[in-house]
Amino acid sequence: MAVEMKKREHLIHTQYESEQAMLAEFEQGNYTYNQPYVKLNPYHVVPLAAVVAFKTEEPVAVTVAVKGKEEAGTISHTYEEATTHILPVLGLYADYNNTVELTLSTGEVHRFNLQTEPLHPMALKPTKIETTSAYMKDNLMFISPTGKAYCAAYDYQGECRWYLADTFVFDIKRIKNGHFLIGSERFLEKPYTTTGVVEMDMVGKIYKEFRLPGGYHHDQLEMEDGNIMILTQDFTRGTIEDLCVLVDRHTGEIIKKWDIQSVLPQEVGKSGSWTAHDWFHNNAVWYDKKTNSLSFSGRHQDVIINVDYDTCELNWILGNPDGWPEEMVEKYFFTPVGEDFEWQYEQHACLITPEGDVMCFDNGQYRAKRKEDYIKNGDNFSRGVRYKIDTDNMTIEQVWQYGKERGSEFFSPYICNVEYYADGHYLVHSGGIVMEDGKPTENLMKSAVSTQDNVTRNAITVEIKNNEVMFEMQVPSNYYRAEKMPLYHNGANLELGKGEILGTLGISEEFLTEIPDLKDEGNMVPDQYKAHFTEEVDRIVFNAEFAKGQLVMLLLEGEDKTYKYYVPTTEKTFTAICVASFQTDLKRAIQMNVMKEGVKGKFNIAVIIDDEKFQTGISVNF
Repeated sequence: MAVEMKKREHLIHTQYESEQAMLAEFEQGNYTYNQPYVKLNPYHVVPLAAVVAFKTEEPVAVTVAVKGKEEAGTISHTYEEATTHILPVLGLYADYNNTVELTLSTGEVHRFNLQTEPLHPMALKPTKIETTSAYMKDNLMFISPTGKAYCAAYDYQGECRWYLADTFVFDIKRIKNGHFLIGSERFLEKPYTTTGVVEMDMVGKIYKEFRLPGGYHHDQLEMEDGNIMILTQDFTRGTIEDLCVLVDRHTGEIIKKWDIQSVLPQEVGKSGSWTAHDWFHNNAVWYDKKTNSLSFSGRHQDVIINVDYDTCELNWILGNPDGWPEEMVEKYFFTPVGEDFEWQYEQHACLITPEGDVMCFDNGQYRAKRKEDYIKNGDNFSRGVRYKIDTDNMTIEQVWQYGKERGSEFFSPYICNVEYYADGHYLVHSGGIVMEDGKPTENLMKSAVSTQDNVTRNAITVEIKNNEVMFEMQVPSNYYRAEKMPLYHNGANLELGKGEILGTLGISEEFLTEIPDLKDEGNMVPDQYKAHFTEEVDRIVFNAEFAKGQLVMLLLEGEDKTYKYYVPTTEKTFTAICVASFQTDLKRAIQMNVMKEGVKGKFNIAVIIDDEKFQTGISVNF
């Protein structure tokens, strides 16, 4: 029996087809403000968004409002004057007959209703929300996923008013044009690398996917000129999460690279989660214009480092100096001053404040450099922390923290972030709380993906202003980061036209060793391996289950050339699981990507398993 080959269209393509159909429908009708065209979830991934469209004889501005369950919950936006109005409707309630109000600048008002589907099980409801509408104003709290949950946004009542119905992951960051950046929903490599970063609007339309040969993980940011800083890696050298690149906004090409391997030794300053494969584990990038420098957060060396933007030369290292070479300690590390000072451990989400201070989420995992001093999770704490640094005298002072006083209930051994709004006004998101039998788990890698009833997950998001808690939300899952922002912005909230797939996933590395001639009896791949393929616009994805260490090769057999690819079946050791959305409990499950770039022609796909060759019955044409 032939192996199954599915085709998966890129979301950019399916969205464009849907948009064209929507516009054709709209043009065929005579839609007015009191009889408008309405399309719910027009781009397939935001069920609580819609588009309303109509024409007016004269240019008018239009205010679109989703009426709240109480007046303070109303979300509205005023669009500029036009005669053709194709307008996003944002902030709908789930499982509710929403009232939407259109108000023209000429005074006419029309109301209509939009019934939405129940909230998806992966868009979770908060178990606690404490804040006020006066504090939140028109902002929602966005939480981006790490586990089996969707990116979602909640109002002051804890009502979900927006979510992404697909596995877009890692940080969600709004950029200058009002769109936002988030990790692609397309999985690339274990444990959680995606194909790249997508630029999307709040209606769910993707404008660009920025693909990278090393994929994307953890963090990204937009520079002043619009180009995008993205964390990635070079899979060919056997390490991960130690490379940062600058990507051209218009072409997707890599303009510049910062290689942390050229900055730090790999075998020193090891955190409790260090491995040779994932030696630095960079989970953040921050650009400071005042010093023209980049800061990176190395979880697996318990350090935040700062390098020159132009040269990548090391400026300073922030962290416990135990285990580092003496010459580096003397030159790059800070000496603590003041009272109540504590170092950060396995931190996330570093940033530089306008005053030049350093903030991060101090996860506190192990909270020591020597194994004999490690602290158990049940006795540990996590916190947001702010350090004042003096780079002339190389001193450091702890000037603020929040979270230690909450003890183990606030302890997150992984993920999380802080945000700086103003001096004394911060967000602290403890998003990786994992409990086993009511106590912090001592086995994160197992518990983070466990489905057992005795394992619970929680995310606590807190905002503090002048040492007063102004906002607290708890959601029963793990979430990578939290960001507060409004749904609408002052620019164009929807732009029509086809999105772009930019950059490249690179060329798949071939297996160069000659393969002995194997007898080919035309047998199909046995069902026991559960082999199947998916064809996408830029790659063929091979999924199957093999025993650890089994010899497997994938062949593209053409008339003039055969491409040979080694399929890794040996497990890598991962001590970080920052996104569990793509994880499987099947230790034997593999995913192998064959990129279309660099391959041309028609090929039959065959698989070598140990010393036997099997056919798949699949032909592909690149």
